[in-house]
Amino acid sequence: MTQPISLLLCALGGEGGGTLTDWLVDTARHAGYAAQATSIPGVAQRTGATTYYLEVFPVPLAQLGGRRPVFGLNPLPGRLDALVSSELLETGRQIANGLASAGHTLVISSSSRALTTAEKMVMGDGRRDEAPLLALIRDHSRAQHVLDMAALTREAGTVVSAVMLGAIAASGLLPFARTDYEAVVGQGGHAKASLRGFALAFDAVTRQREQARWVEQVMAESDDDAPLAAPATPAALLAPFPTALHDIVALGHARAVEYQNAAYGQRYLDRLQRVLEAERAGDPAAAQGFATTRETARWLALWMAFDDIVRVAELKARASRAARVRREVKAGEAELLRVYDHFKPGAPEFAALLPEPLARRVLAWDQRRVQAGQAPWALPLKVSSHGVFGLLALRTLAACKGLRARGSRFATEQALIERWLAAIERGARADARLGHELAQCGRLIKGYGSTNERGKDNLLHIVDHLADPARPDAASAVAQARTAALADEAGTALDRTLQQHGAPVRPIKPQPIRWHHNPRLKKQRV
Repeated sequence: MTQPISLLLCALGGEGGGTLTDWLVDTARHAGYAAQATSIPGVAQRTGATTYYLEVFPVPLAQLGGRRPVFGLNPLPGRLDALVSSELLETGRQIANGLASAGHTLVISSSSRALTTAEKMVMGDGRRDEAPLLALIRDHSRAQHVLDMAALTREAGTVVSAVMLGAIAASGLLPFARTDYEAVVGQGGHAKASLRGFALAFDAVTRQREQARWVEQVMAESDDDAPLAAPATPAALLAPFPTALHDIVALGHARAVEYQNAAYGQRYLDRLQRVLEAERAGDPAAAQGFATTRETARWLALWMAFDDIVRVAELKARASRAARVRREVKAGEAELLRVYDHFKPGAPEFAALLPEPLARRVLAWDQRRVQAGQAPWALPLKVSSHGVFGLLALRTLAACKGLRARGSRFATEQALIERWLAAIERGARADARLGHELAQCGRLIKGYGSTNERGKDNLLHIVDHLADPARPDAASAVAQARTAALADEAGTALDRTLQQHGAPVRPIKPQPIRWHHNPRLKKQRV
């Protein structure tokens, strides 16, 4: 007995899931097929996902002799023909509900993510690992098409529903021609953009299907199990490192070079080689995975490229940033776009670019202002980055990389980095796990301003009081302290953990004076 083709469409709030459903129903009617759709509103882990259930009878109405098919109103677990989702975690959520099956369901999903509230609340990196989600899709689908729908949507300047429609059309699941889809999509108010998104996804899925057919054909015709050709020889700069580390080391080196210069990139490589040697010397068997060096490579690159006013100016002056802003506001090529950037650098930001003696004098002057009852000094600026003079000002500040290397903050950051790396080296030589835990402490360094300073204070306190290789529980103590430091911003959990392991709590630092604007007063101290 011929059964309807069932699809479950999953879109986040505001992504046009209803429009996608209407397009599919209209396409079925345009092609002469019967279809029915229902929607199930719900509140998921982000902006309120709504699922849309669609059934299409695969026999044209003209061949039914006046009969009409009977459709269902909701999907049946394990009997779904297709699961289509605009977000990777949402795809996994629907699979976890039991709707998809390995023998029956085609899964079409975006590889992009919209982070959940729970992921954003974590002080460290709270993002879900994508690998288990992709494995879940492979294990619970007869076939799958995973593509970056968010990137295709941006490229086309449309909404993700048009991209999802193109992926469905190219999958061959429904008995409609491409012209049937395009005839319906071309009727909307933003037809050109929607058709661009449709075409990009259609071509992407078509390439995936052709590649899958080619792989099946090659596997069927192959009579040997010859290994694949080895990758090209790595660059000379990567030669001292194992092949397994080339990907992360190359990324970190590129970041350091872009941030400062080639010499700074070489400093990054030299530091990593020290950690690699320590890891190999400590436990050659445990070093096969090079976990300590990999973690160090990741967090060292981020720390060495710390944010300062030069970096901010450089990022805001990039042509790619201007293009991204135009895409985000959907400005046409013939439309004028004005962008104003607001800055308020204070004495610490300017002192960071000065040599240590001058920096101390500037900070002392600002501190005297605060003690006298004045607000900390700051310079409010409004820069028209769309104009010649505003962009020139940003480019001029971005060109001050040479001042950065001579500044007080640069010297301070390098000294702190060396303290962290020295602890990793000592730990890795004595205990592979201790070295790995200390390397992961690099994630404590994040943000800017007081958040960044607090992270460095926490890391160094852990290094100074818990990272002694002579301690039998050093690795466990460091791991617990790092987890506690990421648990709450105030640091109470960290202090409790430090006391549990016999270490002193962090010294109490005087809180900076906060100022609140009152329209009746010039300033009010709180």
